[in-house]
Amino acid sequence: MGTPSATFAADAGTELAVSEVRAVSDLLDLTGRVAIVTGGAGLYGRHICEALAELGANVIVASRDLSECSSTADELVRRGFVASGHVLDLSDEASIQRLCDDVMAEAGAIDVLVNNAVQRAGGSIETATADDWSATSDVNSRGLFLMCKHAGAHMAASGRGSIVNVGSIYGVVGADFSIYDGTEMTSPVSYAFDKAGMIGLTRYLASWYGRQGVRVNCLSPGGLRTPDQDPTFVAAYERRVPIGRMAGPEDIKGPVAFLASDASAYITGVNLLVDGGWTTI
Repeated sequence: MGTPSATFAADAGTELAVSEVRAVSDLLDLTGRVAIVTGGAGLYGRHICEALAELGANVIVASRDLSECSSTADELVRRGFVASGHVLDLSDEASIQRLCDDVMAEAGAIDVLVNNAVQRAGGSIETATADDWSATSDVNSRGLFLMCKHAGAHMAASGRGSIVNVGSIYGVVGADFSIYDGTEMTSPVSYAFDKAGMIGLTRYLASWYGRQGVRVNCLSPGGLRTPDQDPTFVAAYERRVPIGRMAGPEDIKGPVAFLASDASAYITGVNLLVDGGWTTI
């Protein structure tokens, strides 16, 4: 990857100091950086881990299912990337602290944190229970806060870092329940609360950590296409979205790579909507 430099001249021929301007490919390069991805073996997580690994990062695949995390990491290693699986229970602060300590001991840094894990429980306002609400809050609210707190402290101490929170369009706009007609699907009431709160926390942390060299942004995707989805739901969703299709893996990988890397070095506190135009109408 080239890193051309350029000399810029002011008026009257006054020469400014030579300034090195990195190529875009260098801005995206994560070689030597350590990235934790929570829920790294899940639906979005696998694509996120792949994107960061392809850019050269040492990827820490973390979730409660160590077997799945190790399998995801092993596949990346087989492709020539650097990755490892780690257990993480976001409902347990000791587990969060242990993961951060282990990563620091083994890799020496935490440069990128992608908060992708999500707990789903309950259904609509009519069917969800208080226990459902508590179960999701333990992970999606309390766990998110603690993960940012412990990993963020290491980033702040090093003077750099990027936290990417994976939100949702339903943290920005109300659910369109018509797309679930004719299916057994719905959008849980707690999900809207948790994802809207994530966006608010993103802005708070961006303000708090900014002068310590740590950026915090949110990526809010729409629906991701999977082979086993109800075709009635898929058809309704794709009629609703302006681009006319659900998201695919590359639609997730590109934005994550951008927010995790120096390509977005002057961006913090942003909620990047990756929704095919869903929230524009």
